[in-house]
Amino acid sequence: MDTFMTILNIANQQSTLGFGVVALLTAGGEHIFSTVAFKCPCNSYFNFVYGMVFLLVPALALLLLGYILNKKTWKLITGLCRSGERSCGCKKMFTTVYVLFQITASALVAPASWIAVALLSGKYFECAMTGTNVNSYYSHLCEGTSDVEKCQKELFRFPCRQEKEVPEEEADRDKVLLTLKAHSQILGWLLIASIMLFNLLLTCLGRCTSPISYLQLKFWGVYAREESCLIDSYTTKHAKELAERNVKSFFTIRSPDGIQTPSNKDWERISSLFKFSSKKQYYSTLHRCVENPEELDSGKVRMQSVRSTDSATVDPLSPGFCE
Repeated sequence: MDTFMTILNIANQQSTLGFGVVALLTAGGEHIFSTVAFKCPCNSYFNFVYGMVFLLVPALALLLLGYILNKKTWKLITGLCRSGERSCGCKKMFTTVYVLFQITASALVAPASWIAVALLSGKYFECAMTGTNVNSYYSHLCEGTSDVEKCQKELFRFPCRQEKEVPEEEADRDKVLLTLKAHSQILGWLLIASIMLFNLLLTCLGRCTSPISYLQLKFWGVYAREESCLIDSYTTKHAKELAERNVKSFFTIRSPDGIQTPSNKDWERISSLFKFSSKKQYYSTLHRCVENPEELDSGKVRMQSVRSTDSATVDPLSPGFCE
């Protein structure tokens, strides 16, 4: 588990490496899944549903998993259930949509990889398309076979190899399955090409509209990663110190020592969405709050106690806390 978390952390820090690792793991999982779990029922009523379920449902599960594992998802939706406490201006709405688009783009890597690899292998597509019951498509598939009418009637059985087959029927079966696999692989390569082209266009659009230069953009990315790592480190350290203080005070029956900690509003401000502005050179919400101490709840003087100055308290276990 530790090794997996290390790989996941590295992948999160390097988006290109992360996408590559996700795509490779998805491709490997699809190969194992199609070999071990998939077996076409060869039934005229269930072939299409069975094939589509194996093709699309795992992709949907991977999409949802991508949303769940992305930290930006929880940063975006945490606290949204509290009505009336947050402003809904146009700029904030635009930033929210932009961040949601980023999250979706990252989450689509795994499901797109699954569908592309599944189409290249052709097994799910073969099973699904032999159960479509579309006469025009059946006529196209069975064109050139020894018995077109029989081929159309028995098409749903083709994904399952029969024990005793006449050589002509076996040749017809192989021809139809080869055509289906060709169709599937064409769709797979078209999907891959479309994804790469769309990604290239989005990257070019983002770079063309960037308010800063290439090197400063690179610096911003390095800063964001370092700040995220340091926040995790300092949060763990500060939480440990606070826990030690409280436990020590409880067992020694003494008043707790004073400890500096941000207020609820301070946490709220540094957790808000950030959009870069060329007018004010801040690289994150935390950077902006530190440079402008008047934005913090207590101004230039930070709190000397764990007690918050906020009038309302939130119980993390209450139904109103949306996690």
